[in-house]
Amino acid sequence: MKKTVVFIILILVAFASFSQVRPRRPIVVDDGTKAQPINNNSGQPVVNTENQAANSDTISFEHRDDAKDSISISFKFLDSTKKGFIDSSINDFDTYYSVPSNYLYLGNNGAAATSLIFQPLQKAGFDAGFHAYDIYKYTIEGTRFYKTTRPFTTLSYQLASGKEQMLKAGYTQNPKPNLNWGFDYKLINAPGFFITQNTNHNAYRIFSSYQGKRKRYNLWFSLTGNNIRGSENGGVENADYLSDPYRKDRFSVPVNLGNNAAYRNNPFVTTVLTGNTYKDFNFFLRQSYDLGKRDSIEINDSTTEYLFYPKFRIQYTFTGSKETYRFSDINADSTRYADWYHVDLRKSLDTFTLQEKWSSIKNDISLIQYPDTKNNAQFFLAGVTLQNITGTFANSKSNFYNLYVHGEYRNRTRNKLWDMLLKGELYAKGLNEGDYNVYASLSRALNKKSGSINLFFNNVNRTPSFIFDERSSFNPGTTINFSKENITSFGAELFTRFIHLSFKNHLYINYSYFKNYTTTAQFGNPINVVQASASKKFKLSKKWNWYTEATVQQTDNSSPIRVPLLYTRNRIAFEGLFFKNLNLSTGLEFRYFTPYKCYGYSPVTGQFVPQDTFTLKNLPDITAYVDFRIKGFSAFIRAENLNTMSFNQGFGFTNNNFAAPLYPTQGFIFRFGIRWWFVN
Repeated sequence: MKKTVVFIILILVAFASFSQVRPRRPIVVDDGTKAQPINNNSGQPVVNTENQAANSDTISFEHRDDAKDSISISFKFLDSTKKGFIDSSINDFDTYYSVPSNYLYLGNNGAAATSLIFQPLQKAGFDAGFHAYDIYKYTIEGTRFYKTTRPFTTLSYQLASGKEQMLKAGYTQNPKPNLNWGFDYKLINAPGFFITQNTNHNAYRIFSSYQGKRKRYNLWFSLTGNNIRGSENGGVENADYLSDPYRKDRFSVPVNLGNNAAYRNNPFVTTVLTGNTYKDFNFFLRQSYDLGKRDSIEINDSTTEYLFYPKFRIQYTFTGSKETYRFSDINADSTRYADWYHVDLRKSLDTFTLQEKWSSIKNDISLIQYPDTKNNAQFFLAGVTLQNITGTFANSKSNFYNLYVHGEYRNRTRNKLWDMLLKGELYAKGLNEGDYNVYASLSRALNKKSGSINLFFNNVNRTPSFIFDERSSFNPGTTINFSKENITSFGAELFTRFIHLSFKNHLYINYSYFKNYTTTAQFGNPINVVQASASKKFKLSKKWNWYTEATVQQTDNSSPIRVPLLYTRNRIAFEGLFFKNLNLSTGLEFRYFTPYKCYGYSPVTGQFVPQDTFTLKNLPDITAYVDFRIKGFSAFIRAENLNTMSFNQGFGFTNNNFAAPLYPTQGFIFRFGIRWWFVN
């Protein structure tokens, strides 16, 4: 914890020395055509007029030109041809919080979570199988590679009931026009409301991109790390305890795991006595060299702008990763572990630990050809990758490898009306021999008013995650010979100014899952999941808006995939621009999903498992909120879980909803957060 505190202090000191808040500095983005505002409270576009002459008054003091202090900033994800822009909206809490609104999480920020909307794992090749904490992690695929005209810093902090807190920090700059670097940092800390429920996550990401002076050589670099610490209490012993008037303090409610640990409700205590510790470190480096047509433009006698149109690219990518998955209980109840996991401990209270480690090195060589000299978004790619994998288990160590080929065709037309993508990969040799992934999409921009339409198809043939292998430390010993999973997904999406519509169909064959805490299984029949979604903004009056989103899902009730028939979130908001600079959004938010046989949760394996004894029937989650932004500063205040209000046995917020059997969610939560944007 001392290292974390020191690191946070260093970040704050660095921001204080880097950044000065300039209240009248607008922030603009550049999409290559026309400047659009991303943090301009006047409601008017901000144009960059840096080349305009400065005005001066009669005593030769220079008038401040706000446009000169503007910033043009955009970013791209890895392998993407589209630019992204900073989102300054304040009317959606999902842009602030670490848990998306369509997820159920087990008690507090940082706890294990699962999506209410079915999302298949469409990843060919090796996968360890631990995904309950994925939403809190930084990934290489999620790295933003920026391009900015000025150094840009973001800093946000959230504080909530139960001593929960979250810190996010980000910084990026272009020291030179062809060089960018930056970093992201995230801290989540929550003691929780029940015994053995504390979480403490740290995540960091360092990134950089570089282009040679003559635009032939390119480099992308990313380094990410995640340290996930999540205590596990196995849920409460009996849900009836929640209505006991003498147990309004939820730390007095007995839980299934961790009762015997010396637990303290202290946010500065980050030790996990009973629970999971997941760590990963990822190093990514890509270099490329282009052959093609050279050109240049003379700006003046001493400055020349070099242009280059690639025809052929040689690309090398190196990826290295290390992962550690560990469950430990220093005061394990032998009776509980015998009942749940068929584990015989030597003492009535003993230490129980499971752990496995993975390391992976990938070397990839790809060749890219550009048919259209002046359109880098049209290309053919062919490559081959060699992956070396090492797994370390309780009593053994194994080495594996994968050799796979991959290809891609991309064509985003110069008029930006059509965007076509076709890519695939095939594992020819190694641990995951026979795995493949084929993906195709076609997008058409209709017009400025009608938006765009997108069609997609994805077929994945994959080896079940390694946790289903009998060699895994977290596999209780099942020796079933699993067949490869096959997932076929297709659908369409329509994006317009007025509505967003989506249709998806997932066909799952040989679905692998944990049948209960100790038994793995594979569902023999095909499983079909149909999803239809819609989201829309209704303008109720000049200042009142209604934001609604809904997803309808349908699958076979006998299958191990569990989803509610309907999920919906609605916000009734009073919004507008007041006092010239105050951008305000305030109102009520409702989240509801229909009753269904939800997943149970296995703390030791970190897996959500189907069950048939408990039906999740939650009241709608109700939140009152106030969000506002003044120039580069924004803040929010939220009163969450108002639906838990109860007058039984006296007033209190004790009518808890549930996320899984024996896993109640929080009662009333007061949450406050702030975010600053700095232009340096």
